[in-house]
Amino acid sequence: MKVAVIGSGGREHALVKKFYESPSVTEVVAIPGNYAMGGMAKVANDVDLDDFNAVAEVCDREAVEWAVIGPEAPLSEGLVDFLERQHDIKVFGPRKFEARLESSKAFSKAIMKKYDIPTAKYELFTDYDAAQEYLDQVGTPIVIKKDGLAAGKGVVVAMDEETAREALHDMMDGSEGQVVIEEYLEGEEFSLMVLVNEEFIYPFEVMAQDHKRAFDGDEGPNTGGMGAYAPVTHIPESARIEAVEKIVKPMTRAMMDEGLSYFGVMYLGAMVTEDGVKVIEFNARFGDPEAQVLLSLLKSDLGEVLEHMYTKKPFELEWKEGFVAGVMLASKGYPGDYEKGKAVNIPEVISTRSFVSGLSRTDAGTPVTSGGRVLLVCGHGATIEDALEEAYTGVAQVEYESEDLFHRSDIGQRAMK
Repeated sequence: MKVAVIGSGGREHALVKKFYESPSVTEVVAIPGNYAMGGMAKVANDVDLDDFNAVAEVCDREAVEWAVIGPEAPLSEGLVDFLERQHDIKVFGPRKFEARLESSKAFSKAIMKKYDIPTAKYELFTDYDAAQEYLDQVGTPIVIKKDGLAAGKGVVVAMDEETAREALHDMMDGSEGQVVIEEYLEGEEFSLMVLVNEEFIYPFEVMAQDHKRAFDGDEGPNTGGMGAYAPVTHIPESARIEAVEKIVKPMTRAMMDEGLSYFGVMYLGAMVTEDGVKVIEFNARFGDPEAQVLLSLLKSDLGEVLEHMYTKKPFELEWKEGFVAGVMLASKGYPGDYEKGKAVNIPEVISTRSFVSGLSRTDAGTPVTSGGRVLLVCGHGATIEDALEEAYTGVAQVEYESEDLFHRSDIGQRAMK
């Protein structure tokens, strides 16, 4: 089969690599892809993902059988609907209405409340003054979430009043917008990827743990993810099972009860609290950088997995032994303002276990930064310590000016406590 991977970041790089390694896949097309995918896929780098016709044209020209959509924006804008209904292409990813599970926090919180799915208590506000009055009543710590997509950065965990007020002002632009204000939960977080076709689901046996904050010690603003590792062995298997039974299965049933047909990845960001496992967030696609780590551990043919999910045929995933850890190199200033065009040299010895998120090439062939998150360097080992050592050794081999990039030095530390 021919598979098109739609997107250009590290998650899509990992998907391209996995499909390239899959015996059932004869060819991979990356739309628009990035330069690092060139040895594994036919890269259509001149396509704008906002131009659905251009995306479909590449899929038609290349006789693509499957399209797998990586980023959240095309999902929320209805690219799946367009490719399925107007071009008869099988697409792995939820349609526009179903993608509201991620694109609208108001929608996802409302459906969790209606069907009694455990999550943080919350209130929804469209009026700035009312939201401010509520903040004054409940105090801090508190969590403020912008309704809509924000590339993983639309959440502020406010530990003090000043931070809460500033976040509310920014998210509502002083007077407009919609926000969810929810209670602050304490506990251990984990990410669980679930493959879903209506009532037919396959939760990954392996949990991952992301690191959202920009700086060591979980300090600084939220980002799209500064590193991840898997499996998460210090969180008991009972927590994963509880998440599946009390959250994932009820949510997939709720979607069907609401007349929605979900097909794709359902990403659960969960927290183990004193009152049990609760939902932090749902996403409608693979997490990034969790996908890079999890797909590096996956042994199964991903093309076959797509077919099994499509036909609802039971299957089992196979996983490699050991651990994979990934450390993100990011542009200085991220997730705020940052400069692009900074030279980065990736030695060949680590290129096969690195995933490009924000790099492009100059006319002379030099890789330069083109985004906030730049490169995830992964390590694989028998223990989490071995995996982290290999990842950080790889980070040290990447060549760049010290003032151009930064990374966290404490990825995976919670796994070693």
